[in-house]
This record gives sequence, C-alpha cells and structure tokens, in this order.
Amino acid sequence: MTGSLVGPEAAQWRQALRTIFHDLHHEPVYATLDARLVGGEPAAFHYTEDGHHLLLPLIVRDIPGATGRRDVVSPYGYPAPVADTEDPGFWERACAALLATLRAERIVTAFVRMHPLLPAPLPVLERFGTLVRHGETVTVDLCVSFDEMWRQTRGDHRNHINRARRDGTKVVFDDWSRLGEWVAVYHDNMRRLGASPYYFFTEEHLVALHDAVGDRMHLAVALEGDEVVGGNTFFEHDGIATGYLASTRRARHRFADELLYDEVRRYCKARGNAIFHLGGGKGGSNDSLFFYKTGFAEGRHPFHTWRVVADPEAFRDLTRDRPSSDTFPPYR
Repeated sequence: MTGSLVGPEAAQWRQALRTIFHDLHHEPVYATLDARLVGGEPAAFHYTEDGHHLLLPLIVRDIPGATGRRDVVSPYGYPAPVADTEDPGFWERACAALLATLRAERIVTAFVRMHPLLPAPLPVLERFGTLVRHGETVTVDLCVSFDEMWRQTRGDHRNHINRARRDGTKVVFDDWSRLGEWVAVYHDNMRRLGASPYYFFTEEHLVALHDAVGDRMHLAVALEGDEVVGGNTFFEHDGIATGYLASTRRARHRFADELLYDEVRRYCKARGNAIFHLGGGKGGSNDSLFFYKTGFAEGRHPFHTWRVVADPEAFRDLTRDRPSSDTFPPYR
C-alpha cells in the first residue's frame, strides 16, 4: 500500500481515473487551470492497495508568513476523494496515508469540497477530520420524460419560461464567438454582487478550459435580438452534466435565466446524459439561490466540506492569538 502526492503529468493520476467513476473536476487539466487562478500548484493525493485506487485532486499553496509551511484546497467545484471501492477499511487506510503524506510535505491543513453525487464513506472521513454539512444541491433527473421535467418545474418558472419564448428570446449552443459578450455580462453581475476577485473568471481561462476538455464543455447564450443577455457554461462527463458558470443581465420582465436552465436541461437530456447537477446556494447554503434552483427539479443531495488538520502543532502555532472564525483554515 502506498500514498503520495503526484503532479498532473504523473501516470498514477491517469491510471487511477481509468478505474474510478469520477467527474470532470477530477481530471489533471482541470486542476492545473484552476491552480493558475489561485496561485498554487496542482497536485493529487494518490493511494493504491491491492490493485485499488483512491484519488483526491488538490491545489498546494504557500501559507503567507509561515516559512516552509503549506496547505491544500480543492479546485473549484466538487473534486472530492473518489475510489474504485467503497470498502471502509480501504478508505480508512487511505485517509491515514493522506495525513502522513501531508505532514511529510509540510502541509498543515486540507480543505476539501465533497461531491454530492459520488459515494464516499462519510463516517470514515469524519474520523480523520471534520465534516461540515452546508446545505443541499439540486439535480434534474434527465431519465424522466420532458413532460415530467416540466411537471417538476415550479409555476413561476414555467410562466417566466413561456413569457421569454413569447418575447422571442432565443438560446444558442456552442457559438464560442459570443463568449466575450457573455463574459462581460457575467462580470457585470459579479461586480453587482460584490464577488471576490477569484470569481471574475476571464475569457482566457474559459477558452483554455474549453480547448483542454473539448466538446465536454458547452456554452449556451441567451439572445434578445442579437444582444447577448445571459449565458451558461456546463460540462458533460460519463452521464453527469454539471453547471459551471451562469449569469444573466438583470432587467424587469426579462426571463432569459429561467429559459436558459430549461433549454440546457433539454439539451443535456437529448445528448443522453442521466443527470444535470445545478449545484446549490452561495457557499453551499440553502439560501435564495438554492430556492431558485429548486424550482427546476426535485432532486436534492447533501453537500459537505471536509476539513483536515494534518499537523496539529503547526496548526496551533498558526492560529494562536487569532480570533475564532467559522472559515477554514482560520489563519487565512
């Protein structure tokens, strides 16, 4: 049995993914591009035992003011630990190896976003860190009929979708020449919401991501006449469609956002996907954004983060004399 941190070019990363059911968030290129946004280094913890594999994508970051100390965080999305076995004993030994590996690499903490749709033995993880349940995420069952999908749609959303269609709003898929126009809409909304700089994803980043994953990434834009008033980017991987970024220009009596959700789920169903993961509220909470998404489908899945202290002594040094905080790690 062995555990190690490997880089995105390592054969172990790709070998593990060949045996594990996973999402696009687990692939090396995804971690590499996200690491550029946060100023860290892409890596994955890989554990193997008797032909079985566990993989956890990570971004390694220096800790400001703590010479030689580092921490790790999940890339954006849901790149949780995944394995090709649900055996609790295997997971327990893998978690023990994870802590030992992080300590050996002078990594103090790990902040991991769990995947609401992929299996993981939560009681085992809780013995090696703290699991925090934040809320739920929403999924559309794409295996049901279009009529059933419409029945699950809340009445206000149905009315707004019908009004958008009557008003002539159109949704166009994979016209990447309109990406820059939609990014401008997206950035306007991020400024309106007071989002942190990380969430101002650039056109260059989205182009690089699309170039890397090809036709597993899609762009849907909503047009009023020839004006781009909204858009969604989303992924497809092994039957799971996952929303990435979505934003619509705000205006009274404009319902392009609801129309986009409806058209994207229809598009994903027509392409043979089994489920469309809309995500949850801000920070995973059951807030107004979560309530908005629940109007499109009945699927609900708990969302957790996993907070691991690999080096308790270094953690105490870094948090000494700091005020208590709900964020993790608190020294950031």
